[in-house]
Amino acid sequence: MKISWISLSVLMVMIMALAGCKSQRAVIKAPLKEEGADYLMTRLNEKEFAFNSFEARANISYKQNRKYLDFKAQVRIIKDSTIWISFSQDLGIEVARVLITQDSVKFLDRFNKKYLLTDYDFIEKFLNTNVDFGMLQSIILGNDFEYYEIAEFKASVDGGQYRLSTTGRQKLKKYVRNTGDAQRVLLQSIWLNPQTFKITHIKLKELTRDSKKLEASYSDFETINDQLFPTKINYAIDADEPMEVAVEYSRIELNHEMSFPFKIPSKYERAR
Repeated sequence: MKISWISLSVLMVMIMALAGCKSQRAVIKAPLKEEGADYLMTRLNEKEFAFNSFEARANISYKQNRKYLDFKAQVRIIKDSTIWISFSQDLGIEVARVLITQDSVKFLDRFNKKYLLTDYDFIEKFLNTNVDFGMLQSIILGNDFEYYEIAEFKASVDGGQYRLSTTGRQKLKKYVRNTGDAQRVLLQSIWLNPQTFKITHIKLKELTRDSKKLEASYSDFETINDQLFPTKINYAIDADEPMEVAVEYSRIELNHEMSFPFKIPSKYERAR
């Protein structure tokens, strides 16, 4: 009996060791199969977050130097048309509102009782780079830029994800509306999840010496109307005064009617 108990113990140890080896082997992932840029761009476009209208609540944290600000926000978007964001702080009191269209930017500063009516110069000076509505829309939602060339991308594997990179991406000629569009040349890298082909990270820089570099990371994907959407996004702008913005979305709704109220109170002064 003593021998049999020893034998049984040894047998159990061997079984457990083998099981452990099998479980370890099971979690070891095979090397990621390399794919061409055309294939990856096709899959990326297939998995794009599609919508006609988008509405969500958001918690936003802003950091620059030693300044830390937290906001709650309502975000509303009509595809290729309108971006409307209302920012509030304690007790839900609105502190600012912005309305962005294809060719204009309107801003209400509730705290200082001022307003701003301008074009994309305001955003371009803030980011120190040329931007357009489509770029902003894509960066907010984690999509690739529409209406831009895709032929110059190169594909690679990086950190267990697919990477697409280019040093010369420009807007397609038929969508160029002004000189800024024609002159914009992007250095861009896009990281894709190999299972979902959703964008997990982007790096973006315009091909000028003094342009700032923008990075965005997308995580915590949830299924919204049978589509994956990143509910957490972190932005970083590398500049003389680096800026970080974290956004966490909730209560997301798609494709329903919405309004974009933007009335300037008579006592507000125009910002210069």
